[in-house]
Amino acid sequence: MHHLGLTRGANCADHLLQTPDTFVRAPLPGMRGATAIVHIAPARGARFMQYTAEFDAAGHLPPSAQQRFVYVLDGEVRANGQRLAAGGFAYGHGPIDASTKARVAVIEKPYEPLEGAAEPAAFTGIEMALGSEALDGNPALQVRKMIPADASFDFAVNTMTYQPGAALPMVEIHVMEHGLMMLEGGGIYRLGDRWYPVAAGDFIWMAPYCPQWFGALGDKPAKYLIYKDWNR
Repeated sequence: MHHLGLTRGANCADHLLQTPDTFVRAPLPGMRGATAIVHIAPARGARFMQYTAEFDAAGHLPPSAQQRFVYVLDGEVRANGQRLAAGGFAYGHGPIDASTKARVAVIEKPYEPLEGAAEPAAFTGIEMALGSEALDGNPALQVRKMIPADASFDFAVNTMTYQPGAALPMVEIHVMEHGLMMLEGGGIYRLGDRWYPVAAGDFIWMAPYCPQWFGALGDKPAKYLIYKDWNR
């Protein structure tokens, strides 16, 4: 269907909204039986790279020289010697090998060491096995933290789940940048001085100091995966 140049997507000075109708797929070097949707990269001014890797069965993503975090969206892959299904995650440098057709959110970033601190060791986990915390005491907004709160890590990755009608308690303006993938539901995101309807499948990049706020709409919870540079 021809959309006559219309899209919800936007590319502004301090933020990017990439909607599925704008996705372009191309393999990254070393990929076999897989392709990538690059959502944000240093070419846009970010200090990290985030992409969705789409694997055929037996597809392969080679090791990374940078630290890498992966979150399985669907299907099954092997990372750090462990099998991971949807909701599984891994941190490290190693390859990713698909056992079935699969989609994986991938975040890669050069490690920024602190004096006297070594780069963290590889690990894996399952998101739903983690405890959740109410944001600012609001039980309608739950956070699951997948990176340990340890100063050796230079970024954090969380999921945030909003019950219908729940919203951030303030417009945030801060030094950290974000990469955000909508996993479920939808709502309204304020980015800079604009308000956008967003839904599952959308990706958002927020530059440092971009004004930001989200409120969930609809009759089911909204959930997203969010990256932030941290403790540097």
